[in-house]
Amino acid sequence: MSSDKVSSDRTLAYMPRRDTEVRLPRTTRVKNKTPAAVQITAEQILREARERQEAEIRPPKQKITDATELSDYRLRSRKEFEDQIRRARWNVQVWVKYAQWEESQKDYARARSVWERALEGDYRNHTVWIKYAEFEMKDKFVNSARNVWDRAVTLLPRVDQLWYKYAHMENMLGNVAGARHVFERWMNWSPDQEGWLCYINFELKFNEFERARSIYERFVLCHPTVSAYIRYAKFEMERGQVELARKVYERASELLGGDGEEEEEEAETLYVAFAEFEEGCKEVERARGIYKYALAHIPKERAEALYEKFVAFEKRYGGKEGIEDALVGKKRLEEEEGFTGNKDRIREIYERAVANVPPAEDKRFWQRYIYLWINYALYEEIETKDVERARDVYRQLNLTGARQILGNAIGKAPKDKIFKKYIEMELQLANVDRCRKLYERYLEWSPENCFAWRSYAEFEMSLSENDRARAIFELAISQPALDMPELLWKTYIDFEISEKELERTRALYERLLDRTKHYKVWVSFAKFEASATEHKGEGDKEEVAIETKKDCIRRARAIFERANAYYKDSAHKEERATLLEDWANMEAGFGSFGDVLVSFSLFSQRSSRKEKPSVEKTAQQNESLTTANLKILEAAHRWKKQKAGESSGRG
Repeated sequence: MSSDKVSSDRTLAYMPRRDTEVRLPRTTRVKNKTPAAVQITAEQILREARERQEAEIRPPKQKITDATELSDYRLRSRKEFEDQIRRARWNVQVWVKYAQWEESQKDYARARSVWERALEGDYRNHTVWIKYAEFEMKDKFVNSARNVWDRAVTLLPRVDQLWYKYAHMENMLGNVAGARHVFERWMNWSPDQEGWLCYINFELKFNEFERARSIYERFVLCHPTVSAYIRYAKFEMERGQVELARKVYERASELLGGDGEEEEEEAETLYVAFAEFEEGCKEVERARGIYKYALAHIPKERAEALYEKFVAFEKRYGGKEGIEDALVGKKRLEEEEGFTGNKDRIREIYERAVANVPPAEDKRFWQRYIYLWINYALYEEIETKDVERARDVYRQLNLTGARQILGNAIGKAPKDKIFKKYIEMELQLANVDRCRKLYERYLEWSPENCFAWRSYAEFEMSLSENDRARAIFELAISQPALDMPELLWKTYIDFEISEKELERTRALYERLLDRTKHYKVWVSFAKFEASATEHKGEGDKEEVAIETKKDCIRRARAIFERANAYYKDSAHKEERATLLEDWANMEAGFGSFGDVLVSFSLFSQRSSRKEKPSVEKTAQQNESLTTANLKILEAAHRWKKQKAGESSGRG
């Protein structure tokens, strides 16, 4: 033992006890026990301790100055990555970081080796294949990337993402044929619908519509589902191929008519889409036939949504009887789903339903409530044949309350639909005066609404109040602003024609020409004169008919001559060409009484006097004039041939 240690122990032995004892800090009593504004949690303390510890052991950033240090750094980093791989070979992120590090060192051979080793460990992981191919593409190794994609889709043909990225790469490189080849290989494996749609969109991008149509044909064979056929039909409709779209729907209806439960649900969707397609094509009768066919072949317990669509369709296009038939069919559906044949039970359900009066003034609730009363009355009238009960139900209908709600809606938030529903309700109740008052309020709110003016006039026409209808038309066309004036004028003119008021019709056409000189107005006026017949007095019927026809032709020809004189002095060259074409067609339609050469000579004079084409003259204008010339020549040839045939027949 050293002498310093011995002397130190002796010194401590002779010191007082109070000088040698360990003195701890005195505990202080906490006076303020309220929680601190900033709480320090145990998790925060541990995190701060770990950060301090990592800062102590984290090696400082090394600045590499020569090749030896760079080689040591690379060797050390590779050893760290290899150690991580030995510990967690299944972790894809370790392989990805290792390969990316090698790529950052510009050692592409080693990076490629890392990717290959990763695939040897787990070639089923498609993420590795995608990262590997993206690595090759990023460094402009196109053939290597193509090789990676080819191996990937060969080993994992059911992974759609690999096929899509492979085709996308070829497309980005401008290799359209190569991308199409990849898509064809993919389709041989019958992928899901998204894969087929990717191929179709690829072809549509290059406007390859025939190829897209061919792919759609293979698509619906691979996936004969309602959604696939509807997509196919919409594709044809977007191209304007209405007949082809209709054939697609017809094929789908034959194939997917609905036998099982799932097929019946899909069949309902198909029939609704088919009917809406026909409705969009203005084929109302076809659409109605599809709805009725579907309702006859789909079980009633699965056709509730179909009935809803049919009722809405009939409200748009059907008459009063059609709407009532649709509502009755819907009511029967609900009754057959419940207690069929048990009249007392059905009445009990109706009574419980109508007892629940809507609590708020919401149009949706009250509309359903009113239709519930109507269904109740129809059930008593049609199904049970109990007229007295039906009369009692109608008496309970709170018509005053319904009128009050609709009146409040018009006063607070007037809309077209509210006016139409209110007028429709009063019209069904045959309240003519109320309908007129509602139309007047409707037009005060929206005086530019041509639909409202036309509906009001047609309402008076349906009551044979022609003078009222004519007065409404006059008020309408005198409005300073209208949203669709051509619709209103056409309806007014058709009304006068239907009443055989020829002079009034001529006056209307003249007034319309004072407002617009559009060539369609001239053509319509001429066609009216060509078909207008007036009584020419007594005499031989054949002679009177011939004289009447000649007079009509003279009037029509006079209109065309006026139009031609107007357009000759104006800048509307294309309109004049179209006008002369219509004139030639009309003259050809007159047969032996017509003279196509009149319009043809005018067109020839126009062509000879036409100024030298300027540079600014577009090819489209020249093409339209050439087309009009050819059509007039065709009409002249047809007329001449027809006239020759008539003369030979008379000989």
